[in-house]
Order: sequence, then structure tokens, then C-alpha cells
Amino acid sequence: MKRRNKRLLAAAMACAMSLSLAACSNNGGNDKDPSDSTGGAAATGDTIKVGALFNITGGQASLDEPSYRGFQLYFDELNEAGGINGRKVEVVSYDGKTDQTTCATNTSKLIDVDNVVAIGGLADSNYAFAAGNVAQEAGVPFIFAGATTPTLNDIGNYVYLTAFGDDTCAYAAADYVTETLGLTKVYMLVDQSMDFTTTLARCFQERLEENGGEVVMTDNYMNKDPDFSAQIDRYLADNKGAEALFFSSVPDDIGTIVKQFRDKGVTEPIVSGDGADTPLLMEVAGEAAEGVLVSTHCSFENQDPAVQDFVTLYTETQGTAPENAFAALGYDCAHVIATAIEACGDDVTPANVRDNLEKIQDLRCVTGTISYSAESHVPQKSATILEVKDGAFAFVAEINP
Repeated sequence: MKRRNKRLLAAAMACAMSLSLAACSNNGGNDKDPSDSTGGAAATGDTIKVGALFNITGGQASLDEPSYRGFQLYFDELNEAGGINGRKVEVVSYDGKTDQTTCATNTSKLIDVDNVVAIGGLADSNYAFAAGNVAQEAGVPFIFAGATTPTLNDIGNYVYLTAFGDDTCAYAAADYVTETLGLTKVYMLVDQSMDFTTTLARCFQERLEENGGEVVMTDNYMNKDPDFSAQIDRYLADNKGAEALFFSSVPDDIGTIVKQFRDKGVTEPIVSGDGADTPLLMEVAGEAAEGVLVSTHCSFENQDPAVQDFVTLYTETQGTAPENAFAALGYDCAHVIATAIEACGDDVTPANVRDNLEKIQDLRCVTGTISYSAESHVPQKSATILEVKDGAFAFVAEINP
């Protein structure tokens, strides 16, 4: 292992070991503790099995594939350094294929067949809901790498988020529009097929109005619609004085939307959420993507050593720089899981891992500091505003809404 890689892993594990985690118990002490089911099997032998469920193919692949790389990378480095309490971690992975039924089925397989003690993965909330409900019923922790809908917290006490909630992402975007750009009238285009996009749009409008702005016009579409000419024509006919556009979109649509709006002569600033933090924005929209603003989880231009060490490690091992913030979220998701497992000592069970997840406080990760509580399994973090410049994302601002 290269020296800088050892430094990154050592820093991560030092943070984990410095947490104030109480000793494990054999019962979660919750109103509903389904850990006596199949998912309650303890890790045995010389290895600890951890599940990985990511949408490696389909519309979510540009987010989930980098996220899976980051997830696997953390455990590869951890195993090279000796594992957790002297035991190696075996990552058992499946492709969710951007399909809710497949995600649910493969979650069951990880629990019932592979006997994992925890699962990490998924960048979108629709698939997270499908998988999370299965894991909750079985009593196996599922830590979502990039899913952001705050109501995922309502699934139950075995579900955790690595990322901030949609409210943080949307509030930061709205704050930037009103406070930095000084604009108040916004047109909003919303994908109505996703929980993520509808929640993001609702939160953006909520904060925009709190800041004295207004959504002067809203239009809708469904994921994978190929033609936005009707929406664009309506906008060009009468945009109600809109000074900026907010697109609540997912990765496989955002490039097409931006390109078609720009190609028809729309020049107002375009803002979006973390669904636009994808290479597809630039690959599909080309020069039309220039100037697009994205509210997301981190900037790899951040000079924090935790960020720069991750960028170096990822680049050296994957042969490419991190594609987007979801690569770092996958790495952080694995860090969270490893921290909870380490605190179990020799008694690694899903229930004990869950208990220790809830006790995590001030865990320093690449995308920020993570803390959980009994009331909330959604970390409170700041958001980063990026802008497309010369075909790549550039740091603009850090916002703590």
C-alpha cells in the first residue's frame, strides 16, 4: 500500500476509534427489533460479510457505479491494513439494475442467502425505499450511500443515510439563487416519477418563498421523456418573468433537458440538485452545460486533507479521478459500516451493528462529519455549489442552510 493510502486509512480508522460508542448489547432495545429473523445471524469464521447493492446498470449507473467503486475501495484498503479486529471483510455485491423489484429481491438474497451483517448502497430514494423496507423487516441495517429523501428515516430503526437530506440540498440551491445571484423569480421543471425529484422541488420552493422569492411557473415531465419541446415552448411563450430555472431531475435526463432548453435560446441561469452531479450532464449537453449550477455533497477542489487524500487514492486505484461526489459517498458509507462493526468487538450481529450505528457521533468523512441519534438517522451537513466550467465541475461555494 502506498504511503499516502496508509495515511488516509489510518486517519479514517483513528476517527472511528475515537468515537464515544458504548459497548454492544445483544438486543437493540427498540420497540420493533426483528433481528431474531434470518437476518439476525452473527458473522462467523475469519471473515465478516457486508452487502453492497448498487444500480451498476440502468439510469442510475452514473451515480451508483462510482459510489460502488468508493465503497469497495474502502474495504479493500481496510483489508490490506488487517481488517476489522483481525477479521477481513468480504463484500458481497449485486446489481440493482435501476429496478425496484430487483433491488428488493437482491436485498432479500443478501440477507437470506449470503447472511450479511449490514448492507450499503443506492443513490436514489425510489430504490432505497424498496430495499430498505426489506432490510427493516429482516432486522439487517441498510446504510444508503447517496439516497437523500428525509422520509427514508421513517422506514424504521435499521435504516441510515450517509448523505444529507433533500431539504439541505434544495435549501442550499435556493439560498444561492436568492442571496448570491440576487434573483427571486424562478421557473421550475420537475420529474414527477421520482420521490427524490418531487421532494427536492417541494423543498426548493419552500426555501425560495421563505427568502422572498417565488416560483412563477412550474412544468412537469416523466423520467426518460425524450422531447421537452412542449415545456420549452410554453416557457418561451410566457415565462412569467422568470430570472432563473430550477430543474429537479435525475442523471439520465439532466443533460438532455439542459441541451434542449439552451438549443432553443433559453439563456437564464440553470440550477439543479445532486441528481445533476453526473458526467452525463457534460457528455450529453456538451457546451450547453457551461454555467449550470449544481447543489451537491462535496467538491474535490476542497483542500481538506481528507478530501485530497481520497482523490489521490481513488485516482491511483481506479485509474480515473472521482467521477462525482457519489464516489466519496460510497467510500463514506463503507466507513460508517466499518465503524459500527469495529465497535462490536467479537460479537458482530446485525442488531449490534445497528445499535452502534445509532451511537456514531462526529465521524469525520470525505463528504463531511456524520452523527446519528435515536430520532434521526439523517446526517446534518453543509452543501456545496458547483458550476460547470470548461467541461468540468468547479467549486463555487459552501452553504450551510
